Amino acid sequence: MHWVKFEVKRAPATSERPHGLAYSLTLHDESGERLLGFDNAHAIREGSGPGARTRIELDHRHTDETVRFYAYRDAATLLADFWEQVESILEKRSKQS
Repeated sequence: MHWVKFEVKRAPATSERPHGLAYSLTLHDESGERLLGFDNAHAIREGSGPGARTRIELDHRHTDETVRFYAYRDAATLLADFWEQVESILEKRSKQS
């Protein structure tokens, strides 16, 4: 059994969160391990080594051990993108069983 968790709050519009939302959308497996997450809770580094930099935008996506920036457009697109990724992950996991 898999489950999802949504946490969304209004936040002051800032350069880091110009849309005025603080959000976390996650997919978990039966043991509670996060399989997917879309959030804007913290900054992430772009690249690695001495050339890496932290971007101002906080919107990003977690999959497995990978974190990638997410181009937030609006809440409807965020939800559509999240559910699309959920479907993809669940399909892959069902084929592995």
